[in-house]
Amino acid sequence: MSVMNTPSGEASWADRALASLLARVSVTADEVGPRFPLYADPDTGSWTTTARGSWTGGFWAGLLWLRALSSGDPDHRKAAADCTQRLRYWVEQDTATRGLVFWYGTALAAGPGGHEAAGELRDEAARACLAAYDAELGLVPWGDAFGGPRLLARADGVPGLVPLLAHAPGSGPAAAYGHLIRHLELCLSEEPPRPAWQARPPAAWTAYPEPAPGWSRTAAWLLLAVADALHWLGDEDTGLRKAAAHLAALRLAPDARLIPPAQDAHPHGPVDASAAAIEVVAALKLAAFARATGDEPEGDRLATRGRLVLRRLTEAHLSPTGVLQDGCYDAERGLATRHELVWGDFFLAWGLALLTGLTQPFTM
Repeated sequence: MSVMNTPSGEASWADRALASLLARVSVTADEVGPRFPLYADPDTGSWTTTARGSWTGGFWAGLLWLRALSSGDPDHRKAAADCTQRLRYWVEQDTATRGLVFWYGTALAAGPGGHEAAGELRDEAARACLAAYDAELGLVPWGDAFGGPRLLARADGVPGLVPLLAHAPGSGPAAAYGHLIRHLELCLSEEPPRPAWQARPPAAWTAYPEPAPGWSRTAAWLLLAVADALHWLGDEDTGLRKAAAHLAALRLAPDARLIPPAQDAHPHGPVDASAAAIEVVAALKLAAFARATGDEPEGDRLATRGRLVLRRLTEAHLSPTGVLQDGCYDAERGLATRHELVWGDFFLAWGLALLTGLTQPFTM
């Protein structure tokens, strides 16, 4: 039985949607071969790919693991394992997005009784990220792997890295907590939350212009990281609970738009279905946490919100061939503003997997 307490009759549409998404994974796998999909043209469905996966490679590996879990096919499991090992290049690269790469690319396979090589890779990456933790700054810096200033704090450098650091031996949990708290202090110091800040050592931070405040994925990424922290780092911290409540009020309130605009400053511009998919997973994780700690009403509210957004995504943005449309990679640059995005597919598939009971909230 799913921990999401799926109402009778809802599993059928969720099962169909998940099956459609995973069928699309097989089509994509045939198209991209050993490369990694990034975003697909909304008219042709053709993927723009990368050789090494960039910051999104873990989501492709995660999709392949979800397909293998659903099908039980040994060939699917081998394809997922092979893809995961191709992520190894990123272990020593200077980027906080290693959390996205290695948590979501290995977590489904690295648990007890799982794939040994994936578990070893996750542990190796966790140790490397812990070594990159800057105690003076109180975080793992954004890094210079993709160019630009190295000493940044960015909201998208938090999810994945919190649970990955929490699994590192020794001071890993403390580093995970420090990394998250520093980002929450910075990002939530403005309204709307500012996703990026630049360090001015020894002790100053200044606002960084990109991404701009009002970016669709700021609250989504932070919500996901806070939900994981509450589970992996303990539930007694009132600061984390307050941050979760604040972020939930921004994006998981009953009157919040189900599918956010790519930029708050342009409410009638492109939407970002991928941000909504991230928020679904965060909502379902927070719902599970609320229920586990005795707050059934809040758990029910968050689970209902998650199901509502999932239903909207599958009915209004998921094509019959399993393409999650209307994701926005970068509205400011006009890059892939209404496209299928690999992380959007991943989080939608994972949300549906949670709803149907294929996975549990803190498996990944």
